[in-house]
Amino acid sequence: MLTTAIKPNTYQDSVSLMLLSQQLTALPGVNKVSVMMGTPANKDILRATGFDSPELASAQPGDLVLGVDVEDGTDVAYVVTQAEEALKNQASRSASSGLRTARSLSRALKIAPDANLALVSIPGQYVADEVAGLLERDLNVMIFSDNVSIEDELRLKRTAHERGLLVMGPDCGTASIHGVPLAFANVVSSGNIGIVGASGTGVQEVMAQIDQLGGGVSNAIGLGGRDLGADIGGIMCLQALATLENDPATSTIVIISKPPAPAVRDRVESYAQHLTKPVVAVFLGEKPPVATDGNIVYAYTLADAAARAVELAGRGRPTFSPTQHWIKGLYTGGTLANEAAMLIRDQLGVTDSDPAHAKGYVLRSDGHEIIDLGDDAYTQGRPHPMIDPTARAERLPAVFDDEGTAVVLLDIVIGFGAADDPAGALVPAITEGLERAAQAGRQVVVVASVCGTSRDFQGYDDQVAKLRDAHVTVLPNNAAAVRHALNLLATSSRPSTAGEPEPTPARIAQLLQDGPTVLNIGLRSFAETLATAGVATVQYDWAPVAGGDSRLTGLLRALDNA
Repeated sequence: MLTTAIKPNTYQDSVSLMLLSQQLTALPGVNKVSVMMGTPANKDILRATGFDSPELASAQPGDLVLGVDVEDGTDVAYVVTQAEEALKNQASRSASSGLRTARSLSRALKIAPDANLALVSIPGQYVADEVAGLLERDLNVMIFSDNVSIEDELRLKRTAHERGLLVMGPDCGTASIHGVPLAFANVVSSGNIGIVGASGTGVQEVMAQIDQLGGGVSNAIGLGGRDLGADIGGIMCLQALATLENDPATSTIVIISKPPAPAVRDRVESYAQHLTKPVVAVFLGEKPPVATDGNIVYAYTLADAAARAVELAGRGRPTFSPTQHWIKGLYTGGTLANEAAMLIRDQLGVTDSDPAHAKGYVLRSDGHEIIDLGDDAYTQGRPHPMIDPTARAERLPAVFDDEGTAVVLLDIVIGFGAADDPAGALVPAITEGLERAAQAGRQVVVVASVCGTSRDFQGYDDQVAKLRDAHVTVLPNNAAAVRHALNLLATSSRPSTAGEPEPTPARIAQLLQDGPTVLNIGLRSFAETLATAGVATVQYDWAPVAGGDSRLTGLLRALDNA
């Protein structure tokens, strides 16, 4: 038997209703229960699944509707009673959770007067009015809700831009601000890679890949899927890029989106070209025509975008002195040395001044030098440098003392036959060399890769840790290390053409600097997750004004504004 039951003015969020539907469907004698709010869209769904009735037609958006399918002999009233009991238990658990709650926006702001971000997950038809009120109170907003009209999105984002605020969304599923995961997000290492994303799971994938590659994320600003379309025009994308350009925690920026509208793409790419920080762009569904164009590195896949970002980011942008122009590579692996020389030649367009490669110089051009210390010239009467790291350690002081050295490239090869602790053998020379360079007013960057596995007896992680403790930037492979070294030279020598950047609006800057204090409006699970993680959060137990009656809502708003 199929029927419907209505509970007037009983608002619940969609996750609670989904769980309640599952709980009631599991009751004996019940075939299926669908519990929804009485919005027009939900009533259409109930009708399509056989729960049409005169009661359903009269249901208002603020009414709770139970579509009940029971076996003969099962009392529908029993199902309704169980639903009421479940709602009471849910309210009791919520009251005892310790989560700070409020039933009005004004009360929520009294509880948390320092709130700087509202996370909104209410039905789409109510979003525009609610968010407009939040912007009036100078709150940045993340809109998880979908089904918001494009006209409302444009109006809200224009208002936010005028007021110096962020509006992430609508349909923004993922963000991370000051290390705080919001909505659907993962806990990742903090670092210096900032993300601007019009794709929720795309942002999650890139963040997770960055973490797995040993990098970290400063902030990930979501946009919603339509921001880079022709209608919205990239309003929040440009604001997010400007924000991360000024963010001292960010040294590299990643943009994630489906291909933007042509005019919007031109605007965004032109802006990105003038930033002082390198930008990795992945426009999913489009194969990049070039790998690099000025300040922008293009990626084809999310994993590729994460890898390029980690290569570019390292430990941040150095400040080289006017004399520092060169990459010096001291290699123990001949093929690795040749790979480094190949990449430097390709990127810089340089040619060897010594094509014969005498004394193991696989590249010597101006001051750039890549040396294979395993060459015959260095192993006569001495063990190979993979076996005995002494020869390389002895050469490092001269490299650090060379006023032209900007970046030192090293390979660490572990495994059978190699030294017991090749990284540890180099650390004293690296530490002393960096200190001498600093005393001379020069910042030298050491970049390395470790060739080996976690099962090698030297311990891959142990070798990486020793290098990083000595302030060495460690990349996942030799090619990544070389590309990072090249980027350090490029970004340090390329002046910004954007002029003095506009300051980040105060409310956005405060959000990134201090981290979010969250006013959660809608899905209670978001607030509970944040509170459990120690984030200052207030749950606003939102319900439609006037039971969702649009006529009464308009009247009340007019009276409030009178």
